[in-house]
Amino acid sequence: MTTMEPPRLSVTRSTTAAGITVLALRGEVDFTTGAEIQRALLDPDGRANRHTVMDLSQVTFMDSTGINALIRAHQAATAIHGWVRVAGPTPPILRVLHIVGLDTVITCYPTLQQALSS
Repeated sequence: MTTMEPPRLSVTRSTTAAGITVLALRGEVDFTTGAEIQRALLDPDGRANRHTVMDLSQVTFMDSTGINALIRAHQAATAIHGWVRVAGPTPPILRVLHIVGLDTVITCYPTLQQALSS
């Protein structure tokens, strides 16, 4: 019997009626998946999104690649008077954000709904 492993990372991109880009990540964020996240952080024309919520509720692992992606997204969004928010980080992911101090730069919300309604 062969068991198929799920993909290491999947990214679902959607846009709310208010124009907020929502990136729902599922799986592991590491060096091998960083390029996929960077592509997802850009709009179809290759520009930074003004308002982005990254739903990390299904992320099981995140290394410095994820931290760097969040920092770059934050810098690009603030340059065009926008923002990036994190929604639903699991305790291990929130701990990583806290250790590096990113939770003091990018607002983290317990749920996607809270991140969208703030």
